[in-house]
Amino acid sequence: MRFIIKRDDFLKALLITGRAVNSKNNAYPVLANLKLDLDERGLSITGSNADITIKTTIPYSIDDREVIRNVQEGSTLVNTKIITDMVRKADNDEISFEVVDSTIAVITAGKFKGNLNCIRVDEYPDIDLEPTGIQIKLTKLEFSSLVTQTAFAASLKEQRPILTAINLEASDGILTATTTDSARLARKQISISTDLQFSANVPAKMMVEVDHLLENAESVKVSLSDKKALFEFDNTAVSTRLIAGEYPNTKNIVPRITNYSLEVNANDLLKAIDRVNILSIDRENVVDLALGEDYLEISAKSTQVGSASERIENFKFEGNNLQISFNSEFVSSAIKALGSEDVTFLFVGEMKPFVIKNPSDESIIQIVTPVRTY
Repeated sequence: MRFIIKRDDFLKALLITGRAVNSKNNAYPVLANLKLDLDERGLSITGSNADITIKTTIPYSIDDREVIRNVQEGSTLVNTKIITDMVRKADNDEISFEVVDSTIAVITAGKFKGNLNCIRVDEYPDIDLEPTGIQIKLTKLEFSSLVTQTAFAASLKEQRPILTAINLEASDGILTATTTDSARLARKQISISTDLQFSANVPAKMMVEVDHLLENAESVKVSLSDKKALFEFDNTAVSTRLIAGEYPNTKNIVPRITNYSLEVNANDLLKAIDRVNILSIDRENVVDLALGEDYLEISAKSTQVGSASERIENFKFEGNNLQISFNSEFVSSAIKALGSEDVTFLFVGEMKPFVIKNPSDESIIQIVTPVRTY
């Protein structure tokens, strides 16, 4: 195996695939390596940690610009961290890579020359990156909106793995992404051109990873089978295991009847919450919201350090006086996900989950459960 490659293209591919590698993967030590395959399509690099696999291919030329030359096809495994560091620190425009006797990769960049132990590819596990099952194509904007407006509400705790997923459900021309950690819920819907029917639980952190990798991609093809999700864009494919189990039924969580409504500038509310939250030290980010016809007050208190409050002047409130406490991080994250200038809150009562929504966009909804403070 031999090739000379442009440093920047090589480094970009190494960094992309390296995101899937866990250097402390004691169960599969071989997965500390990247798999390099040079064939008629170009140089394909694969990284995996058994849960997620990323493969990207560098073509021989990009827009008439030669990227790879002086080639001899072949395959090898090299340590992810070392090869990436070598290429990152190289100060030459091109990198020469040659495997000698199947055991040594000779890497040359200008005056630098390094010998890196490599491993035969037959020690690498077979990884299925073929698109199977249901397939749907989304624009980058559609995919990013599904992820950024829901992933933050997925659970970070592994006790209930199903809650660490984004549930993707398609029905009647609508694709719905839902997350919940049982204390809050985020839901985003987009219209799709096909009348597919499916439900899949994709790890939220993997969806976030794909979103980060999209960069200049215009679209992403999603393939969902019984056990895996495959995302394909540009010259990259990302595969991840689905989370087994039935996602909690959240369809009836959104209250049909509410007794109070508040419309307020999102930025004014976020800043007020952030300022008073400084004093919520011993209540784990819990702040209080007091509402009346002519007042909106955000407050927090601590038996250790003191208290703080702030009133917002411009708002619209309908209903009787209301006082409610909530996790400030949950509410702030929900407001930011909406991405709107104004936000609407819909309340049922002091201890009932409340709705946060964009008054001009019905495709996204956030729900937060209040905190009991007495």
